[in-house]
Amino acid sequence: MKIDTLVLGPVQTNCYIVYNEGAKEAVIIDPAAEPEKIQEALDGKRAAAILLTHGHFDHTGALEAFKGTPIYIHPSDDVMLSDPVWSAGAMFRDKAPRPAATDYVREGMKLHLAELDITVMHTPGHTLGSVVYAIGDTLFTGDTLFCGGYGRTDLMGGDVDEIARSIMRLLREEKDWIICPGHGSLSTLNEEKARYI
Repeated sequence: MKIDTLVLGPVQTNCYIVYNEGAKEAVIIDPAAEPEKIQEALDGKRAAAILLTHGHFDHTGALEAFKGTPIYIHPSDDVMLSDPVWSAGAMFRDKAPRPAATDYVREGMKLHLAELDITVMHTPGHTLGSVVYAIGDTLFTGDTLFCGGYGRTDLMGGDVDEIARSIMRLLREEKDWIICPGHGSLSTLNEEKARYI
């Protein structure tokens, strides 16, 4: 599995292009902004799907450029694609509506997209519908878990107790996953366990 990381937009959000070597399709995780850079990174591959770890404006800014591509989000965050108050976009003068989701993900769901096997983990706390996508040996954690930190909980739908439970759920995993977060550097689950436990 190959992962191309792009750091995009006003708050330096990580966008990931995930694909198998030699494949003609890829999935995009959190198309934050700057769609031309995402298209360049696709390098001719077709975007089979867009996976959103949550609905905040800084993770969805390039959705408009990928109309026609299936968009996956947890139903609890669906409102964020149409409401800039819920998406926190209004705070940053980004009130543009996003294209509607085409598909909903839920806890334990297994997807097969672009020849990739993907498992969904519902990890509320940063938002009501925050999720982690497990692909191969990697967890795409959005703003639930960073290298040495976690996402803020003071925005709409945030809950510090919920994010604590979600983080502890991840830290109980026995496998030493690679962590690809929504912002900042990559990490591993064992590195994060050493910080928290």
